[in-house]
Amino acid sequence: MAMSSSLHVYLLDVAATRALVGSGDDRLLEAVRTEFAGRLAEADEYFEFDLADGAPTAYEALRAVVHGGPFDAPAQFTFQYGYAYERLCEFTGRFLPNDSFTPHRGDWLSVVDRGLADLGVTALSVSDFAHGSAPSPVPRSYTPGCGSWTPEQVAQALRQFGDTMEAVEAGRIPLPPLGDQTVVDAVFQALGWMKAAAELPGHGVIGFRF
Repeated sequence: MAMSSSLHVYLLDVAATRALVGSGDDRLLEAVRTEFAGRLAEADEYFEFDLADGAPTAYEALRAVVHGGPFDAPAQFTFQYGYAYERLCEFTGRFLPNDSFTPHRGDWLSVVDRGLADLGVTALSVSDFAHGSAPSPVPRSYTPGCGSWTPEQVAQALRQFGDTMEAVEAGRIPLPPLGDQTVVDAVFQALGWMKAAAELPGHGVIGFRF
């Protein structure tokens, strides 16, 4: 049986969040360390064998991300920096509903993307969150996958959706069949993320797949 995956998505100012990487903001670093003290300790306990083999602690990874380095962990442990970037997103952003995506299996994100495309939405995709990584100079890692929807992409996607719905209401095209109810729910949850971002100037979505 295939292992399940999770998708965590955050509503935030994408450009400002990216700018935290390498900012050297020690006040932010201390605030995150204080807020997530228990979880940082839990993460270190969970990865204790990796730490013994040279992985950075959760705090060391967080500090490296905020200070733009040094990223001197062995290649197999660069995932710690991805987790650190997610903690910055969680601290500064708002966690968005994700029950249609957590857990998920196989090519579920691609299935939802096809549903979005059926509604005319091609400016972005939920698969964007699976195949990228945290902003440079954070080292790339397979897990967690990371990607973002910029405000411009969100605005274009909502225009595309609006154009399709206008054509449906005018009778120019039939309502596209999206598949079963789970696909419909996931497509409209993703549209909900877009609408939430569009309500706040400069905001978009950053997502992580585990």
